[in-house]
Amino acid sequence: MPKQISAARRTSMAGLLTAAALALGGCATYDVTAPADARADAPAAAVKAMDARLAAAGEAKNGENTGGKTGKAGDRPAKTKGTGGDEVDCRTAKCVALTFDAGPSEHTDRLLDILKWEKVHATFFMLGAHHVDERPAEVKRIDAEGHELANHTWSHRILTGIEPAAARREMSRVQDAVRRITGKTPKLMRPPQGRTDESVSAISRELGLAQVLWSVTAKDYETEDSALITQRVLEQTERDGIILLHDIYRGTVPAVPGILKELKRRGYTVVTVSQLLAPAKPQPGMVYRP
Repeated sequence: MPKQISAARRTSMAGLLTAAALALGGCATYDVTAPADARADAPAAAVKAMDARLAAAGEAKNGENTGGKTGKAGDRPAKTKGTGGDEVDCRTAKCVALTFDAGPSEHTDRLLDILKWEKVHATFFMLGAHHVDERPAEVKRIDAEGHELANHTWSHRILTGIEPAAARREMSRVQDAVRRITGKTPKLMRPPQGRTDESVSAISRELGLAQVLWSVTAKDYETEDSALITQRVLEQTERDGIILLHDIYRGTVPAVPGILKELKRRGYTVVTVSQLLAPAKPQPGMVYRP
């Protein structure tokens, strides 16, 4: 089994990626790091820049609270406004990343309404065929409302089971489609079923894509019971976790308000994947897994 290691000590290793891979006995070679390790190994310049932004926001906030008198730069908040939404310091905040796979779908607008009301941003790992290509308005809205655009391949083919050229097309077609719609190119990719290997990692690196797995799954493809989906998420969630849900299933979106309410009650700050990794930036080809 692979061990999660600091980037400073990272090596290529063999291991089983997911429960599905375990069941099938599939082996894969890949580079992996956990969110906390990524943050700890962030370049000094990135750390300094983030600290400066947070300190400036702390001064501005203190100035508002004291009638214009600014506080000390050290009074750094864990959360402040940044480009595309709030900038969160997951080095101090108790963070968990919220992600949705396989959309957009007819349920996505309702989901976006909920996230907007709750003032939460998520990462959307989008499918190309019958989703991105048929719902450009939803893709535009995801972007416009500050959520993170990400890649879940064009047609959900298992990347480790096809030729490298085909795997490259599966990823690059989504990159091209999202760029045409939003002017932005995704930086994150979730391989279908979490299956990756050395070849997939090399292609991801070429395309500028970091790979993102998960630590929490509601298996919402098995049930439309929103209460059960909520229960499964809450039972598995821990700090620095990555929650996997799907915005294509009928029972999932109704579960989101209850999930968010309870996560907030437990002291979690819900973030995007890139916010979870900051001040580090996702590295192309790397596999991120809690």
